[in-house]
Amino acid sequence: MSIDDDVALLERVPTLRLLGETALRMLAIGSEQRNFERGDVLFNIGDEADAGYIVQRGAFRVEEGGAEIIAGPGALIGELALIVAMKRPSTAVALEYTTVIRIARSLFQRVLESDPGAARRLRDELAVRTSQLASDILIAGGKLST
Repeated sequence: MSIDDDVALLERVPTLRLLGETALRMLAIGSEQRNFERGDVLFNIGDEADAGYIVQRGAFRVEEGGAEIIAGPGALIGELALIVAMKRPSTAVALEYTTVIRIARSLFQRVLESDPGAARRLRDELAVRTSQLASDILIAGGKLST
């Protein structure tokens, strides 16, 4: 895939779209493509998380605490790992031949440092999400206590 194809894929990811074309181009140039065969493990629960992955083609089954989701083309797996050092809370296994774009946390942080506007937009989005999550927890807690 070309850099322009990679930028177009990154633009499909809502969180990354906020960064703008210049930041996405830097991510596309600095990222790497990885290929996985059916049954290959992208990561296991408890692994050190130092990157996020955008699925180009194929799909992964992501399992966490008995819950399972299927992450297909355009999905961002490991979003939080782009921002903070952590252990993987889930395991991801390829369901078929799958390719991903790997974005290292160090690259993501350099891009944000070089583009304060992109960093502010991301911060604002995360603040909105956190506020919504807190509200959802309060509502759920209220329903459980009745």
